[in-house]
Amino acid sequence: MVRLAATPRSPSAEASNARNCRDVCTLAYGEDMTNPVERIEEEVDASLTREIPWSVGSWSHFPAGVAERGGELLVTAVEGSDAWLHTEYGFVHDSEHALLAPFAVGEAVEVSFRAELHEQFDQAGVFVSIDDDSWVKAGVEFADGTVQLGAVVTDRKSDWSVSPVPDWASRVVTVRVSRSPDALTIRARVDDEPWRLVRLAPFDGDAAAQAGPYLCAPTRAGLTVPFLSWKVGPADTALH
Repeated sequence: MVRLAATPRSPSAEASNARNCRDVCTLAYGEDMTNPVERIEEEVDASLTREIPWSVGSWSHFPAGVAERGGELLVTAVEGSDAWLHTEYGFVHDSEHALLAPFAVGEAVEVSFRAELHEQFDQAGVFVSIDDDSWVKAGVEFADGTVQLGAVVTDRKSDWSVSPVPDWASRVVTVRVSRSPDALTIRARVDDEPWRLVRLAPFDGDAAAQAGPYLCAPTRAGLTVPFLSWKVGPADTALH
């Protein structure tokens, strides 16, 4: 076997390679984008501009119980509450508990909660609504024995996408939804870990919409979710 010795690189060659790397990164991700995760982190941190008081929102359907404690909002769901239109199961459920406030194009809404979800289809996160036929719910759901991260996008019929995140159970989850002129960009993370892109979904930019924290308990009574914060700020400008 013939071994080829590595050729030492001169400082000028190193600089040239670094420039080439930056050029490739810029073409792929935009200016000053050598690390996509870092840019998203910076934008998200910069956009947390205003806390929304719990009292500002209006409930889409009243929960079984609501209590404010130490700045947190403890919400108990009604047994059988859910949001779904038609697909596969054939039924219509429109009894979710969503605390909603106006949500404009160019804004991002962010909700943090503790994922105390233990029974089939227990769920919590962010709900975005235009009307009864056009809405999105995104967050964490207990399904088929484990905690799942996902979203339901509905335009007269619902779809459903999930991915298991068993290590997120009972931890603080934050769901962030940015609204652009024709889409919602949904991200989530647990504790202070990096953001994950959950879904990019079409959404009517001309329609008036509302958004805020939500929970449902389709199969049982007694689900109580502690919501820790509800924030709004500028929408993310980067997808990646």
